[in-house]
Amino acid sequence: QLVESGGGLVQAGGSLRLSCAASGRTFSSYAMGWFRQAPGKEREFVAAISWSGGSTYYADSVKGRFTISRDNAKNTVYLQMNSLKPEDTAVYYCAADENPTAFSSTYEYDYWGQGTQVTVSS
Repeated sequence: QLVESGGGLVQAGGSLRLSCAASGRTFSSYAMGWFRQAPGKEREFVAAISWSGGSTYYADSVKGRFTISRDNAKNTVYLQMNSLKPEDTAVYYCAADENPTAFSSTYEYDYWGQGTQVTVSS
């Protein structure tokens, strides 16, 4: 089970830090990803991190503003979001998979959280 937290309402230019806590199994050997879905749009890739944390991947739209990290001792992955824009408004989901071949594909991930709402006001 994956449980996201940290979402909320923030003004444009502000910051939020999302957390995804894993329970029921150890996800330290799993790659983790963050995705988001805005109303009326498909779920899209935001960021991903390898099981060791040694490799990270970002969508072009968030590169330089968002940072993904993980603490395997706490079974938790984070998404630090800075310089937020209204277009970042969406429900953010974390996901996990043992060995995704394509980190940015929703089809690669077997485990998903319920999501946390992020709203950025202009």
